[in-house]
Amino acid sequence: MTPIADTQLLSALNWRYATKKFDPVRKIPAGTWTTLEQTLVLAPSSFGLQPWKFVVVGNPAIRKKLVAASWGQTQPAEASHLVVFAFHQNLGAADVAHFVARIAAVRGVTAESLAPYHNIMVQSLAGAKAGGTLNAWQARQVYIALGQFMAAAALLGVDTCPMEGIVPAQYDEILGLTGTPFTTLCACAAGYRAADDKYAAEPKVRFPAAEVIQHV
Repeated sequence: MTPIADTQLLSALNWRYATKKFDPVRKIPAGTWTTLEQTLVLAPSSFGLQPWKFVVVGNPAIRKKLVAASWGQTQPAEASHLVVFAFHQNLGAADVAHFVARIAAVRGVTAESLAPYHNIMVQSLAGAKAGGTLNAWQARQVYIALGQFMAAAALLGVDTCPMEGIVPAQYDEILGLTGTPFTTLCACAAGYRAADDKYAAEPKVRFPAAEVIQHV
């Protein structure tokens, strides 16, 4: 792999902003979108368990319904693409077994040889569930995927807008997630900024590095 230049990375991250108004006509090329979907597939997670589902909403009628479930924000309907980030609730032993089977298949080993790893994961999930932190832990994994998706999009010249100002229960109902192990956490619109989105020209406001980075 050939690393990109430091300046290229920082330029992309400075260019990125939470796009409020998308160009509804301009669409993300199919090849670029396929790449962005792969950045979701490749996102890291605790133990590698991947406790998520990424719902790519292409149906215009469904996306219009999601506007109403987003406090009237229009990004779900206007952006080229919309991804809804859902996390797996109450992850347990069966989910660990499913993951271990996948490891065995991909790496050409036996599931039995992975028993110690399997047991550690089961014990960790059980402990988190007993402590009432399991779902919060798994939800945090989804934000890792969201961050990777947004950074990758910026490097590809694609605008994004992460959205937590939504009604998750309504999203679940509209998307058919109600009654499944998955529930909506947040969404992210992706596409290209409208020429008249005033926020595109606003200076990025960040605290100085010396205020937020501590060296010890």
